[in-house]
Formats: sequence, structure tokens, C-alpha cells
Amino acid sequence: MADPSSYRPKPGQIPDSPGVYKFRDEHRRVIYVGKAKNLRQRVANYFQDLAGLHPRTRTMVTTAASVEWTVVSTEVEALQLEYSWIKEYDPRFNVKYRDDKSYPYLAVTLDEDFPRVQVMRGAKKKGVRYFGPYGHAWAIRETVDLMLRVFPVRTCSAGVFKNAARTGRPCLLGYIGKCTAPCVGRVTPEEHRELAEGFCDFMAGRTGTYIRRLEKDMMQAAEEMEYERAARLRDDTEALKRAMEKSAVVLADATDADLIAVAEDELEAALQIFHVRGGRVRGQRGWVTDKVEAVDTSGLVEHALQQLYGEERGDAVPKEVLVPALPEDAEAVSQWLAERRGSQVSLRIPQRGDKKDLMATVQRNAQQALGLHKTKRASDLTTRSRALEEIAEALGLDTAPLRIECYDVSHLQGDDVVASMVVFEDGLARKSEYRRFQIKGFEGQDDVRSMHEVIGRRFKRYLQDKERTGEWEEQPAAARAAGPATTGPVPAVAPAAEDGEPREDDGRRKRFAYPPQLVVVDGGQPQVAAAKRALDELGIDDIAVCGLAKRLEEIWLPDDDDPVVLPRSSEGLYLLQRVRDEAHRFAITYQRAKRAKRIRSSPLDDVAGLGETRKQALIKHFGSVKKLRQATIDEICEAPGIGRRTAESVAAALASTAPAAPAVNTATGEIMEEDDGGSS
Repeated sequence: MADPSSYRPKPGQIPDSPGVYKFRDEHRRVIYVGKAKNLRQRVANYFQDLAGLHPRTRTMVTTAASVEWTVVSTEVEALQLEYSWIKEYDPRFNVKYRDDKSYPYLAVTLDEDFPRVQVMRGAKKKGVRYFGPYGHAWAIRETVDLMLRVFPVRTCSAGVFKNAARTGRPCLLGYIGKCTAPCVGRVTPEEHRELAEGFCDFMAGRTGTYIRRLEKDMMQAAEEMEYERAARLRDDTEALKRAMEKSAVVLADATDADLIAVAEDELEAALQIFHVRGGRVRGQRGWVTDKVEAVDTSGLVEHALQQLYGEERGDAVPKEVLVPALPEDAEAVSQWLAERRGSQVSLRIPQRGDKKDLMATVQRNAQQALGLHKTKRASDLTTRSRALEEIAEALGLDTAPLRIECYDVSHLQGDDVVASMVVFEDGLARKSEYRRFQIKGFEGQDDVRSMHEVIGRRFKRYLQDKERTGEWEEQPAAARAAGPATTGPVPAVAPAAEDGEPREDDGRRKRFAYPPQLVVVDGGQPQVAAAKRALDELGIDDIAVCGLAKRLEEIWLPDDDDPVVLPRSSEGLYLLQRVRDEAHRFAITYQRAKRAKRIRSSPLDDVAGLGETRKQALIKHFGSVKKLRQATIDEICEAPGIGRRTAESVAAALASTAPAAPAVNTATGEIMEEDDGGSS
């Protein structure tokens, strides 16, 4: 690992003008390319204290062995040079988008003497006009079949074309009128090219001209009593209209625009692009990328624009590009797009109307694409096995953690404190083993104390079950590690009894499942220490504990001053992140349900003249009914829309419904509270 100070440029050596910089490793390979308005300011950011850098940036600067830069005149030149270098060097630490599948395009080979219409995939070629991308190749073929009635352009391969020219006989399409048969000289190269260019114009959205021309010719042929020609023109018009109907109108005024949406998490991002031409969705594509550099939504959008339009010219760049967030150098990016199009390009965030609604649709597609990508990744057995092995190696475990339990605490400003326990077995969620906890012994924003209580309650119950049945001592170690058999469908969880404990269908108390090999807590060093302390107090020393801090995705171990940082591409980190996110989702869902129930049964419901809007305003202003109960009448009047008389009514209602003292167990003196709830 290199020390960044060993290759740090001298003070004043870096110019303060726009430019592009490259980091190289010890083998002189380019590992990162970036651009900046001010090179001196941007590059200096990489040489601050390593502890203050993002983990991915820290990995990059410690991998690099040198940095160099090139000065340019404008930010637009910097943007273009950055794109060229990324394409040339393919740096490992730059964001690289990859298609989530190979999309087919409708292509017209205008670089040939007799242009051909065909389906193409892969990299784009010069001299070829592309339309799409389409979701399926059959959709392209259906469109082409309808269009060939009006634009009978060549669709055959080079071999078929040469063979027809040699024999003097056209193919079947030439006989049925869906090809002008240039192979046998029925049309000149100029006439055939005119047809191909008309085909391109129609596909580019200039449809009204051709429809009106055909309708005019049809009426004229009918007036001249050329009914067969009029019928043929009528059929051609209907064919073009059917081709147009295959893409619904989504934007008025024949808008030409590309809409880009981003769905992301800490490790990956998915992009969806809708291509709208002539007000109709002409194509859709999606990209998925790993976040190999510290980048936000604006940076993802900028990288997407570079890859999307880096090789495009003219009409391939639309008049309008709608994005979820503007790039950092939005003005420079807009100017770069305008240069590639040859005219002004609007780069903006849609604020209202049809475009905002369509952007929401694109956003939903991006979220679904990211979810599908994660599902495919999680469902792969080899990937899951590798993830468990990486976790075991990183945490120093003897065996892979076949059962992982993750805990998270959720509350709203110290009220309605709850916790969740989710279970993953063999890398997959086991929802029948999920548990929810209510924490009623105290109130306040003390996540550490809450975590200690939850871990203690869960494993105290485990020890009670173990002592009661003795089954764990009788089972072999392999069976205990593997957990319960999972043959057949997961049984429905019986509702909790009045004591809060889950029950089997026959009324017997449901066991608190099996012990995990690894306990994961959502949080850093304090939460990990609390969980470990709870296990030590119970005498449990054979269960590993770790914490996953969300901000930097660091793994904390008990009694370690420094975290474990897994590689960004690690399948183990990806699995731990999914476990942590599921625990957070389960906890916050339970907490919101409790809060909604509390608000619905609030003592404020009995205040005359206090509607739902002002009730919510009071709760929002004070944070909870408990704090509202402690407020004076003057303090209540400070809430939006609350007058003196209403404040007096609120204070009186809360005073008459003061909370009852908690029930106390006369035998032990302990405060009685509800234990863990049922499963999800």
C-alpha cells in the first residue's frame, strides 16, 4: 500500500486552471481519471488525512503511485478529454456502466451503396443510423414489416444480395412488393437511397408529412378513378398508422427528449433511460453500475451523459435531457451536449406536468431494475457461498455463519422505541423467524441501552428454552449449526398470545428458534460493545458479534479500535448490507405502525373543535403526546393554528387523561412490560 505523501505534488506546482488529472499505479497503469474547474483545489483534496477520505477514495490514493494532469482552456474541453481518457484507459476506479442486457436496435446502413434495414446489437458503428433501443427483436421486425409497404428498402444480407445479383432473380420480398429489388437493377442507387432516407425520417418522428402526402395521393387517385392505386395507398397509410400506434403518445407537442432516472444504494446504482421522439417512447434501456468511486446522484448522472452521448452527433442527441439531479458543472455539460447536437440542448429537472409524471415512471423502472439485479445476485448459490466464506475470513470465524441474526432499534425522537430481529439462513431471509421487540422500560434516544436490552432478552429466552427442553445438548453440533429443516412451505406464524409470546397452532408456546453463529447489529462500536456485554452477562461466548456502520459501511468488532473494511466488490459486504437493510426495514415498519396506532387513539381525539390537521400540527410541533402533556398553555399556543381557547382545552383534556402508573410484580418488584411480539 503506497503512502500518498510520497507522490504528493509540491505546493504551487499544480495550476489553478481547468483540466483533467490521472492517477497511475506503480506499473504506470491509469487507475482513475477526473476533471476539475480548479485543478489545484481538486487534486489537493486527495492528499488530506486518510481518515477523512471516503473508503473508496482512500483505497484509490493508496493504490496509486503518481498523479499527473493536463491543463485545458474551458470546462467543456475538460469534460470531453475526461470522456476520451476514460474510454482509452478504462480506469478501474472510475464508474463504468454496463447494460443489464443486450438491447437490439433498428439500424439502417447508410454507409453502403444500397442501404439495408436490419436488427443490430452491440457496439455502434460509424455510418449506420440507429433507432431504439427496443425491448425485443420481434418488436423491431413487426415494425419493419409494416414499414416495408411504404418504404420497400433492402433487408437481405450481403450474401443473399450478391447471389440475387449473380442469378438475376430477386428474393421473395422482391416478388411480393416489399423490396424494390436493387439487386437486379429495378431501381437506381439514388432512388433506393431516397427510400432509405425517407424510412429514417419517418422513424425519427417526422411522420405527419408522409401520412398527409399518402392521404392526398389517395384522394387524387380516387378522383381519377384509379381505384387499385387508391386502395394500395389506403393500405400503406393504415400500415404507417399501425406502426405509429406501437408507441403511445406520452408527451405533447412532438417533444424530443431523453429521460434519465437513478436508483441507488451505497454499493450499486441502476439507471433507466426513456428515449422520447415526436412525443412517443421510441426506446428504453437500462444500466447497472458498481460504485467504485465516491459519487453522488449528480456524479452518476454526469457519467451517464458522457457514456450515452459521447459517440453521438446531430439528431441522436435530443433537444431536451431530463435528469433527477443536475451535474456539478451543469452549464459545461449543457454546452458540451449542444456542441454534439449542433444546436441548443436543455438539461434540467422536470418540475411539473406530463414530464414530471413520466419521470416518475422512469424512476419506478430504475428501482425495479435495481431490485431485480439484487434478487438475481442473491439467488445465486455460488455467490451466497462465497459471501459467507468472505464474512468468516474477515471476522476470523472457524466456519461460515450459516445463520445470521441482525438487530436494529427504531424510534421517533425517543418515543415508541422498538427493535427488530431478522434472520438469514444460508444467505437467504427466513421471515418465519423474524421477531419484533417493544422497549418500554425507559424512553429516550439511547440506542446503546436499547440494543443491550434486546440482545439480553432474546438470548435469555434462548437459554430458558435450552434449559427447559435439553434438546440442544442432545443434537449433534452439525444439526445445531444448520438450524431447523426447511422442507416444504414456511408455516404461517400463529398470533401472539396475551402475554406477547408467539404460539404454535395447538396453543403451545413457540420456541425462540435456534442460536445464530453471527449476531449483526446496526451501528458502530458502541452498539457492538452493548451487544457483546449482554452476551457476556448471560455467559454466552460461542456467538460472534459485529456491527455494520451505515455511513462508511465499516464492520466493527468487539474490543477493536479500528474497523474491518471489506473491498467494495466483496460479496460478503453485499450480504451484510442486505441483512442490515432488512432489519432496518422491519424495525421502522413496526415503529410506524405503533406510532399510527398511538395517534389514532390519542387523548387529543376528545378535544372539541380540534380537527385532524391541527392535531397533527401539535404532534409535529412537540414531537410526542408526552412532551405536549408537559407543555404550558403559552407553549401550546406557539403551535401553528392553535389559539388560546384551544390550548386551554388541550391542556385540560391531557390533564384528565394522565397516564396510569405501570403495573408492578408484587413478588419481584419488577415493572411488568410486554415481551417480544410475533413474527412478520
